[in-house]
Amino acid sequence: MSEFDEIRPYNDSEVVPTLQRLLEDKEFLDTVAKLGLPKAGKYIAPLVRGLIRSRLQKETASIQTVADLQAKIEFYLGREINRTITHLSISGLDNFDRAKASLFVSNHRDIVMDPALVNWSLYKNGFTTLRIAIGDNLLTKPFASDLMRLNKSFIVNRSATAPREKLKAAKLLSKYIHHSVLTDNENVWIAQREGRAKDGIDVSNQAIISMFALSKPKTQPFEEFIREARIVPVTLSYEYDPCDTAKAKEIYQKETEGTYKKGEHEDVKSIAIGITGFKGCVHVHFGEPLTQNFENAEQVKLHLDKEIIANYVLHPSNCIAYEMLEKRSPKVLVGEKQIAFDTADWQAERKIFTDRIATCDPQHLNTLLKGYANPVYRKLSLTANAE
Repeated sequence: MSEFDEIRPYNDSEVVPTLQRLLEDKEFLDTVAKLGLPKAGKYIAPLVRGLIRSRLQKETASIQTVADLQAKIEFYLGREINRTITHLSISGLDNFDRAKASLFVSNHRDIVMDPALVNWSLYKNGFTTLRIAIGDNLLTKPFASDLMRLNKSFIVNRSATAPREKLKAAKLLSKYIHHSVLTDNENVWIAQREGRAKDGIDVSNQAIISMFALSKPKTQPFEEFIREARIVPVTLSYEYDPCDTAKAKEIYQKETEGTYKKGEHEDVKSIAIGITGFKGCVHVHFGEPLTQNFENAEQVKLHLDKEIIANYVLHPSNCIAYEMLEKRSPKVLVGEKQIAFDTADWQAERKIFTDRIATCDPQHLNTLLKGYANPVYRKLSLTANAE
């Protein structure tokens, strides 16, 4: 038994038994049926269970290893990327050594697509795939845990409540991440914060940096440990967020009512919408590894925040939302080609944006616009501070 067995991804020897277990899991089969037939309801799902199992058996018959599974996922992910993303651009892959594993820390906008797009960007350019951190709050069903761990995901214990239990879980996670990068030479992805940035403001949680350092030997200087960890900041920039109206509703209710209660399986629905919804142009930027002499976790957190904002690629959608709120055009650069927004004609993009937000509840509209405009405000603030 390994000390990491509770949280690690499954290995090749566990793939076939886990797939067989999933094919016998009625709840998993019913969930697949409901996702494929959302209007069918809970009464129809059991009736098509046999058909779903038969189809999945054919799909998984050739899968014997994790690599086999990822090749299958790549096919379906590629299909969704082609269908939902008009243009995917990538930059910064020359910033780090492809022969050595890295700890990629990215902003967090989508539950599945964030690590999937980072993974895709690396894999398609000759890098090894990622071990992906995923919170156990998303793994409320045993089949969900099985699915994630088959795809090189490891579990972040967020359900622990007692201080001693939380510290023990954090130490294990820290040790596993360090072991993955330095001993196994496996790339790792983790979000800069727990939960998505639903308001469009990308800010790192300092506790995550502190967690990394829990595996630091007492005699090792902090700055040396951070350099050794090979942390690479990653910025994901989506033109459109498939979950924008749902996020706006949640933020509005929290602001006006003080609380928001998630519906049953809401996270599963968010995952499905995030994968299948239209995203427009998407940019993935890989920053430079952290090699500076950082004295503490706060300095690392501030550096990550600055890098992620600086490398965020604004889209017309962000600037149009800013215009609607401020009644003026922002003086910023947009898109992969970095065009000055206030010098180009964006009428077509304005039509697409206004058509999109037309379905938003009027009460939530201002919140939705802020979600799109906040990256512009952050860019402008960064520029002003630099001057």
